[in-house]
Amino acid sequence: MIIFDKGRRNQEEAMAGEPKRRHSKARKRTRRAAINLAVNLVSCRNCGKLTLPHTVCRECGFYAGETVTKEKVKVTKA
Repeated sequence: MIIFDKGRRNQEEAMAGEPKRRHSKARKRTRRAAINLAVNLVSCRNCGKLTLPHTVCRECGFYAGETVTKEKVKVTKA
C-alpha cells in the first residue's frame, strides 16, 4: 500500500518485518535451545522433597507410593 505523506511519494506503510532469507534448521534449533521451558516441580509424597513429576524421587527412591530403588549400603574396609 502506498501512503502519501507531506508531499513524499512512494513511502511504504510500516508493516511487520519479514525475513530476507530462510533460517537454517541449525540456526532455528540453536535459537530455540536458548528458550528454557518452565518445569513444574512437585513434592514427593514420602519425603516432601521437590522432584520432577512422573519420575522416581532421588532422595528416597519412591514412585507412586512404592519403593523402586534399593538403598545404598556403605561399604567399610575391614
